Amino acid sequence: MSKADKVQEHDKSHLHKMGYAQQLARRMSGFSNFAISFSIICILAGGITAFPLGFSSTGGAGVGIGWLVGGIVAIIVSLSMGQIASAYPTAGGLYHWASMLGGRGWGWITAWFNVLGLFFVVSSVDVGVWLLFRDLILVGIFNMDPASFTAGNQLVAVALILISHGLFNHYGIELTTKLTDFSGYFIFIVAVILTIALLAFSPVPLDFSRLFTFTNVTGAAGGDVIPRTESLGFAFLFGLILVCYTITGYDASAHTSEETRDAQVNVPKGMWQAVFYSVLFGYFMVASFVLAMPSVEEGAAKGWGSFLYVMESSLMPTWLLYFLFVGIVVNNYLCGLAGLTSASRMAFAFARDGGMPFSKLLSHVSTTYRTPTYAIWVSAAIAWLSTVYSGAFVVLATACAVFLYFSYISPVVAGFFAEGTSRWPEKGPFNLGAFSKPLAIISVIGGFVLAITGFQPPNEKVFYLTIALAIALGIFWFAFENKRFEGPPTGERIKERQKQIAEIEKKYGEQ
Repeated sequence: MSKADKVQEHDKSHLHKMGYAQQLARRMSGFSNFAISFSIICILAGGITAFPLGFSSTGGAGVGIGWLVGGIVAIIVSLSMGQIASAYPTAGGLYHWASMLGGRGWGWITAWFNVLGLFFVVSSVDVGVWLLFRDLILVGIFNMDPASFTAGNQLVAVALILISHGLFNHYGIELTTKLTDFSGYFIFIVAVILTIALLAFSPVPLDFSRLFTFTNVTGAAGGDVIPRTESLGFAFLFGLILVCYTITGYDASAHTSEETRDAQVNVPKGMWQAVFYSVLFGYFMVASFVLAMPSVEEGAAKGWGSFLYVMESSLMPTWLLYFLFVGIVVNNYLCGLAGLTSASRMAFAFARDGGMPFSKLLSHVSTTYRTPTYAIWVSAAIAWLSTVYSGAFVVLATACAVFLYFSYISPVVAGFFAEGTSRWPEKGPFNLGAFSKPLAIISVIGGFVLAITGFQPPNEKVFYLTIALAIALGIFWFAFENKRFEGPPTGERIKERQKQIAEIEKKYGEQ
């Protein structure tokens, strides 16, 4: 037996121990697992569309210092999550971890925050794809009148984008993987060229002190992106939503665990490396936006148009500007594709254990394409419906960041108390050792701070939505699901499932 065959057999055997059959196809390499998280994070997506949220808080320091503060927290969270992923590499990811470490109810609530957060990732990114395509391509290159576009145009455009994402996902992980692998390289290329071009063709001398200068540009001074506050600290805290929204979605590495070879090693590595390189390259990129501005004051006053202000002011050649515009839109499109992959795998895994409505349908895996076809299209449909409200981008972007970070810290909290007990008797190859609990504490505090940044005005709707969801989930759990939902298989249920595994895998050619 070759080394590759041994790895494949180990992956399948470990999945069997957790009570699951190998229904999805393991065609993703370690790089592919990294690339799917790197593609969802996509510094060219959140780093651009959410840039005004950081810059219009405390000016240059909101970006130059805020990105580093939030980025370090995100790296630590990814390390804590990676350790758990190494022990429990399943498509359910955070839901499965929280259930095993904290109990059925903890896992069920985590699942809903995670799956809804992922749906909102897809919808907010794809709305962002349309907005960038409109502003950079249709207006920026073809000089179309921006006033001619309506909310109806957005709905149709997002529907077409989601249909294309659904088709790529439907017809196999191998096709999707090739695109997200390409995205992994292309993000690096475009981000590096964008950064160098802005610095090299800056219309003003580079003033690095801008990155460390705190200026209160909330309210009108910042284009009314953030309501006016006299508290510089409060403004800085709100500005962290730039990092919170951008450096998120890296649970995609976990959700594609059952499609990744040598998952116990490659999944945690893919997760933390995607975050680390996004923080590193993203910092230089967003810093270049601040450094290349002709005027920080004028840039802040542009509000949501601050990035366009930077690009339009640059002295770079027109052909290079147009290349960057196209590259940014393409990378955002691939970001949405990776997001739908992650969301559909989470929906599939939760449905496999009976946690979703129409679980039997959503847990179906095509024997031809080895993909969760119904989960893919239902995820796409929900993502589209959430964009019907024309002002959806900011609400969806904030809600996805808040929901995801709550779902990230949930299994970490459970792991902190379960470590060394019968709930978590054995760790995987990726082991933080003595740093495990200290990093878990930092992860929980930092992740919570990043999450609640999304509650600040003008995003009170996200706060009300989060509270309403938490109350509704609590009521529904104790009234209904506590009696019905069994959660991931454990003990005797694993043994019962293992009797069915061979028969299930035979359908998918795994025997």
